[in-house]
Amino acid sequence: MKLISKLLALILFFGFVAANAAEKYTLDPHHSSVMWTINHLGFSNPSGKWFAEGTLVLDEKNPADSKVNVTISVGDIVTGITELDKHLKSESFFDVKKFPVATFVSDKIIMTGKHTAKVKGMLTMHGVSKPITLNMKLNKAGMNPISNKKSVGFSGTAELKRSEFGITTLLPMLGDDVKLDIQAEGYLS
Repeated sequence: MKLISKLLALILFFGFVAANAAEKYTLDPHHSSVMWTINHLGFSNPSGKWFAEGTLVLDEKNPADSKVNVTISVGDIVTGITELDKHLKSESFFDVKKFPVATFVSDKIIMTGKHTAKVKGMLTMHGVSKPITLNMKLNKAGMNPISNKKSVGFSGTAELKRSEFGITTLLPMLGDDVKLDIQAEGYLS
């Protein structure tokens, strides 16, 4: 009887730990993206987009302990203008032959509300690593009716100066300030 009690206690303990442990989500590259907007010679504010891959370790009990790790294939830029995409991939801008990926790895999450947070971390792009803060909002957590997988979705914003990452072509005519619009959807791995 003691053995059964101990086994039952162990099962309950591990069940409790598993239920309260952080969960790892894989970003859905079809629904996770970073869109950028930049001022073009003062006339307009065109944008481009990358799809993102990566993981999110979400600790629902202690959100500040969550982690984000994102990779973007810089050469997969989409502006809707083929010639502009080629130009942006060149040595004049992103130099994708030399710097094919950009990464973001979080190092601190500060909750700013029930569903909002500042996600601080290191952005590495164009061979330069700089700290950046993402202002993120949890859109929804629950079962995805299409995939039947537990899923989470976030939206966010951030700003950076491209010159800080060594991308200085056409400054100051072409804006230095870059606005980012982030969409992330992940499913339980």
